[in-house]
Amino acid sequence: MHAPDASAHADAHPHAGPDGAPGGGGATARDWWEARYAERDGIWSGRVNAVLADVVVGLPAGSGRALDLGCGEGGDVVWLAEQGWTVTGVDLSRTAVERGERAASEAGVAERTRFVAADLATWGPAVEERFDLVTASFLQSWPVEIPRDAILHRATSAVAPGGYLLVTAHAAPPHGDLPEEMRAYRFPTPEQDLAALQLDDGWDVLAAEGRPRSATGPDGERHETVDSVVLVRRRPGEAGA
Repeated sequence: MHAPDASAHADAHPHAGPDGAPGGGGATARDWWEARYAERDGIWSGRVNAVLADVVVGLPAGSGRALDLGCGEGGDVVWLAEQGWTVTGVDLSRTAVERGERAASEAGVAERTRFVAADLATWGPAVEERFDLVTASFLQSWPVEIPRDAILHRATSAVAPGGYLLVTAHAAPPHGDLPEEMRAYRFPTPEQDLAALQLDDGWDVLAAEGRPRSATGPDGERHETVDSVVLVRRRPGEAGA
C-alpha cells in the first residue's frame, strides 16, 4: 500500500504502492501482507477515510450494522463505532486485526466492534447476517493479487434491504508517478467497479464517479489524484442472494 495522505485518507486498505514495500515473489496475499504490517508498529494514520465519512454523514438511515471489508488497522471501524454503528471489520492480516482490536479498546468502542482475520477470497458472513452498510476502501493489492472483482460482487449479498454498499478506490496513482515496475497496475474506474458488482434491478446507483483530491506523498509534496467512488443501495424489500 501507499503511505497514506495524512490530511485526507486515514486507513487505506490492502494495496501496495511505491513506498519501498517488499516484492511479491511467490508469497500468498496473506503472507505478503503479514510481512508488510510487520515492517512497522503502525502502517496507517488511524483516521477515517474521507469518502466514507462524507457518505455516512449523509445517510438517512443513521447508524446500524456495518461491515468493513479489508479493514486494515481499523481506522474506519473505530470511527463508525464512534458514530453509533455496530461494526465488523475483516482483514486477511492477523497483525492488522489485532491492531484494530487494540484501537477499538483504546477508543472505548470495543463492545460495538468485531474483528475477523480472514481471506475475503473465501470469507463471507453467515447467511442470516446482513448489514445496513458494507464498505470497501482501497481494496487494491499489488504486487500480490487478490480476486477483487469477485470479492466486490460477493459483498452485495451482505447488504440488507434498504442498505448501502460503498466502494472507494484509487483511480489514479495515489502519490504521483509510479515506479516502472508498477506501471502495469490497472487502476479501476467507477464504471469498472460498478460492473464488478453485477447488480440486478433490485438496486439503485446513487454515485459512480471520480472524485479529485489533493494528496501528500511520502516526500511531503502535494499533488492531485482521483478516487473512484461507487455508492449503491439495495431497495427495501429486496432480500438479495
